[in-house]
Amino acid sequence: MASRKKTRFHTSESYFDYSLLFIVLFLLGFGLVMIYSTSSYESGTAYLKQQAFAVVLGLIAMTVVARIDYHFWEKFAIPAYIVSCVLILLLLTPLGMTRNGATRWLNFGISLQPAEVAKLGMIVFLASFSCKLGKTIRTWKAFLIIMALSGVVAGLIYVISKNLSSAIIVMGIAVVMVFVSSPDYKKFVIMALGVLAAAAILVVYIKSQNTAGSFRGERILAWLNPEQYADGKGFQTLQALYAIGSGGLFGKGLGQSMQKLGFIPEAQNDMIFSVICEELGLFGAIAVLLLFALLIWRCMIIANNAKDQFGAMLVVGVMGHLAIQVILNVAVVTNTIPNTGISLPFISYGGSSVMFLLIEIGLVLSVARNIELKELV
Repeated sequence: MASRKKTRFHTSESYFDYSLLFIVLFLLGFGLVMIYSTSSYESGTAYLKQQAFAVVLGLIAMTVVARIDYHFWEKFAIPAYIVSCVLILLLLTPLGMTRNGATRWLNFGISLQPAEVAKLGMIVFLASFSCKLGKTIRTWKAFLIIMALSGVVAGLIYVISKNLSSAIIVMGIAVVMVFVSSPDYKKFVIMALGVLAAAAILVVYIKSQNTAGSFRGERILAWLNPEQYADGKGFQTLQALYAIGSGGLFGKGLGQSMQKLGFIPEAQNDMIFSVICEELGLFGAIAVLLLFALLIWRCMIIANNAKDQFGAMLVVGVMGHLAIQVILNVAVVTNTIPNTGISLPFISYGGSSVMFLLIEIGLVLSVARNIELKELV
């Protein structure tokens, strides 16, 4: 009698990260609720409608990008870098739009913020560039080249649009991506110490002179002593701190904020986290931060299981962008660092920001879809 021989083979199926998608959708929905809560007193549903429109466009773009193999975008790495620079330079032309004293938007029928395009462009460019460098990325020469290329974009953003926060984020994305690619941490320690030393010297100098001397200098003095500048640069920070302090453990209740009633300027933008603290308390604030932590953790899981380095680096870039922006926003709102004007991802009002963040999430989902789940049968 012939013996039956058992065969063993692998089956595989594509992976889709529903946890990541659920977190993003929840943050978007929560953001719309908070935008209406913070802006309805002054503008009714105007901000809500504009943000909802941007969210819908962003979700459509995210779905399209998620269904395209992420390797397709590698061929556009260099054009992405060039387009980022060109769009920033276009701010100097009649296409540039000035709002609240800052020229940071382009008028193409709909407004577009080039800094948001640049963040996405740098992620794609640096992911491709780091793969081409291979092991040479560990050298000082490669490190300086990447920092120089990133510095050009960051410098254009700062000089032309006066947007320090976006310039910092672009450089931060570059540092995170190179840090993950290179096991040699010595250069990063040296750079971090240099930046901290320069920042400390600048703060000490401005404080010793006791004169602002510039727009940035006044913000630093207002950060050190917001009460002294309560009628100027310290006003927004003080009102935000009042909102955080009055929220207590569980908050005053959704929609019950007092500080949003004309006290916090543009509460639906950079300072929306302070209204979250006031209405939902410490419990609500921690819940929101935990959601961002989970989002970053899911990105980390996808990066660790990506099929190749390009996919992993794309996700690392998005993860770095999200982490840096959340940390900076919370630090500004709590007066841990000087006010730099930075939005809270998916929650703050801003059409360009939410649209390009959703495109970045689409890239992450595309990388995730290429992960194969293998099962032994």
